[in-house]
Amino acid sequence: MSQIYSVPSREEDVYSLPNIETFYLSVDDIERDWYPNMAGMDAGWYWWPCFPGCLPEGDPAGPFDTEEEAVADAQADSWQFEPEDEVAEDVS
Repeated sequence: MSQIYSVPSREEDVYSLPNIETFYLSVDDIERDWYPNMAGMDAGWYWWPCFPGCLPEGDPAGPFDTEEEAVADAQADSWQFEPEDEVAEDVS
């Protein structure tokens, strides 16, 4: 399991913690019922909102083929939480 920031720029903030956890579920994990309510889940990479040392704050999102795809999905809307001076303007 990896911890990442939903808003990448918060990584530089010493008072900020990573708030997303990525993890891989294998067929064996699903068969062992590693996560409650796994019925219907497929093997692959997932993410969920979760601060270090805390329980997840929702259901997992996924599956994704790679951890990079899961991270990209978790951070997809992060631009809306960036300070305005850091948001790149669309010049098209």
